[in-house]
Amino acid sequence: MSLQMVTVGHNIALIQPGFSLMNFDGQVFFFGQKGWPKRSCPTGVFHFDMKQNHLKLKPAIFSKDSCYLPPLRYPATCSYKGSIDSDKHQYIIHGGKTPNNELSDKIYIMSVACKNNKKVTFRCTEKDLVGDVPEPRYGHSIDVVYSRGKSMGVLFGGRSYMPSTQRTTEKWNSVADCLPHVFLIDFEFGCATSYILPELQDGLSFHVSIARNDTVYILGGHSLASNIRPANLYKIRVDLPLGTPAVNCTVLPGGISVSSAILTQTNNDEFVIVGGYQLENQKRMVCSLVSLGDNTIEISEMETPDWTSDIKHSKIWFGSNMGNGTIFLGIPGDNKQAMSEAFYFYTLRCSEEDLSEEQKIVSNSQTSTEDPGDSTPFEDSEEFCFSAEATSFDGDDEFDTYNEDDEDDESVTGYWITCCPTCDVDINTWVPFYSTELNKPAMIYCSHGDGHWVHAQCMDLEERTLIHLSEGSNKYYCNEHVQIARALQTPKRNPPLQKPPMKSLHKKGSGKVLTPAKKSFLRRLFD
Repeated sequence: MSLQMVTVGHNIALIQPGFSLMNFDGQVFFFGQKGWPKRSCPTGVFHFDMKQNHLKLKPAIFSKDSCYLPPLRYPATCSYKGSIDSDKHQYIIHGGKTPNNELSDKIYIMSVACKNNKKVTFRCTEKDLVGDVPEPRYGHSIDVVYSRGKSMGVLFGGRSYMPSTQRTTEKWNSVADCLPHVFLIDFEFGCATSYILPELQDGLSFHVSIARNDTVYILGGHSLASNIRPANLYKIRVDLPLGTPAVNCTVLPGGISVSSAILTQTNNDEFVIVGGYQLENQKRMVCSLVSLGDNTIEISEMETPDWTSDIKHSKIWFGSNMGNGTIFLGIPGDNKQAMSEAFYFYTLRCSEEDLSEEQKIVSNSQTSTEDPGDSTPFEDSEEFCFSAEATSFDGDDEFDTYNEDDEDDESVTGYWITCCPTCDVDINTWVPFYSTELNKPAMIYCSHGDGHWVHAQCMDLEERTLIHLSEGSNKYYCNEHVQIARALQTPKRNPPLQKPPMKSLHKKGSGKVLTPAKKSFLRRLFD
């Protein structure tokens, strides 16, 4: 195993905990930036270009018939083939968190629409589900099993918001374990079916899942209800006859206690588990080798990489599988230094030999990442903002160049901001205030100066006033600027008319004498 430090271009701030990596025929793509994509890169998917331990993120493009793919953090992802013998390689994406702290319940299928030299055009389609539709969640797993010439998705675990009937103002954004149900998803027809297995008693999140043929193995994970990482090992087998599918679960010995670990495949039947946590604030520094047989699984410790002192002493770490037996790792930077980066990154190569194309896509395991410690999660709803140095992407003629010169500063246009000195909108306690609000507080634009966004609730607006101002292009001024705005809007006084000097009412030499009526009219005119 070899560990190498990676330098990243100006776009290093894109890489935050919760991202995913997808490997298409040896090319790696980044997905899941923290914050909404910019207008000049609306897809939010980037080519993960690694050369000589230097990383560049280059915006990827989508075909015109693609649906919109929001940036999702902590989703469940897996590679997918229509059949075990198919050559078409796709990725399934389910769930995850949006930048507004909302949870997704949608399924997206990403595939390559066309490939020209090194430039890849993706196609993204959204799959509608019917039946027992899984609730929105994150930190779960989705895998694909193959049985009797058919394929089926297997979804398990994760976390979700508490039901609306149990949510209070103080715990509005509190999450709970999802029920330990196993969902079978037919990607062809969009049907989802839930199964209750007696062996699965607790909901788990940020576990490791490995799929082989008709079987999925579930290792480790974290339970919020009991706050433990049980050393469980489950074997879920799916049989797909012509009729109703059969799903059974077996509890196996020899599991490991770990959450948020990263899984990579080194050959046809061997996987390596790296990273994760064995306690709430204690990283798991050992690596595990997982060997699969037809109906067997063996887990053993393997040689530990030569971790650097920074990695050893960091409280958190995160990353994702790059494919080809390589893992991308990140740790926080040293905030004691004024010029330190937010994160430092490494690549860990677990296999010295390249995998074949067939081996690259056999693994259907979850890319597990977790909020760094359940006691101190990242502020997921904080809007993403580029650093001052991030003026553009380092690109070449083969890729589109990212330009943010025309972008707004999301740090002041996001919904979760402090809009005024008396702002009382708190992301952790926010509840709908107006009937028109759904998932985020209503905002209105103050026209003073360069303009800024304020919460309608903080400005004590009546709902009818809010609707009226939102319907047209009316100017609005917040409580702080309304007096200034009124002064600016005071009509300017017209200057007094200049009185011309009185001329003789009798023009000399004209021979004409003005009548008394004309004299009176001229006096009123000049006065």
